[in-house]
Amino acid sequence: MFDDLRPHLVELRKRLGIAIGSLIVMFFVMFYFHEPILTWMVAPLDTALIEVGKKSLHAADGMITTGQVGGAFFVALKVSFFAAIVGSLPIILSQIWMFIAPGLYANEKKMIIPFIVGGTTMFLVGVLFAYYVVTPFGFDFLITFGSFKFTPLINIEDYVGFFTKILFGFGIAFELPIFAYFLALLGMIDDRQMIAFFKYAVIIIFVVAALLTPPDVLTQLLMAGPLIILYGFSILIVKIVNPAPPLEEDEDDEDEEEIVVKTKDKLEK
Repeated sequence: MFDDLRPHLVELRKRLGIAIGSLIVMFFVMFYFHEPILTWMVAPLDTALIEVGKKSLHAADGMITTGQVGGAFFVALKVSFFAAIVGSLPIILSQIWMFIAPGLYANEKKMIIPFIVGGTTMFLVGVLFAYYVVTPFGFDFLITFGSFKFTPLINIEDYVGFFTKILFGFGIAFELPIFAYFLALLGMIDDRQMIAFFKYAVIIIFVVAALLTPPDVLTQLLMAGPLIILYGFSILIVKIVNPAPPLEEDEDDEDEEEIVVKTKDKLEK
């Protein structure tokens, strides 16, 4: 059994090596640009502090702080790692596809470019949606709440971890149509199965939204709402790619219905 798995393990090690190597190279590139990246990441928080400062005298003194001696350095590492994952995403997706490609048909192997482009694009759409739509509302609510009593001193280490968690969560969540498309392409799911699973999917979506977003209802709804829409969009994609076969009509039931109708007609006559 191990001999059968050995070629797959060798291939997996190769693909992981390439993916990790690209991640390391991209990390050093992004570390060079970590200051503008950090400025971009902190911008929603700065905006929220300014807006809150207009509403409360205490919030005007709000600031971003660090609680460690080497806090700025570790933040730079976190920021660079986050940017490296986003930057090396096309290579990571290509290695995932190449690992599963030997089990695909020739026409399916040609879908590597749509998989890479689509997966990268949808991840970036999710990140940008979180950045420009979710975080402004979420930060404004969380910082405003209680600001009339407390001065907001935001720890930059906690903020970066919190912020990247939100962006990663939305980026991965927005991959749903891409995965649905390729699972349908491989014949693993059809639209009838997805429709039947919808009620369970809604529960899972709200659980995931609760885990990946701040503990406020507004931000959770801002994640759950688009995910439900994306699930509906995925159903349409699957219906086009791999529609469920039409349900077979039960001939025996039809015969029974015809007998009942004829009997009623005779009784009425």
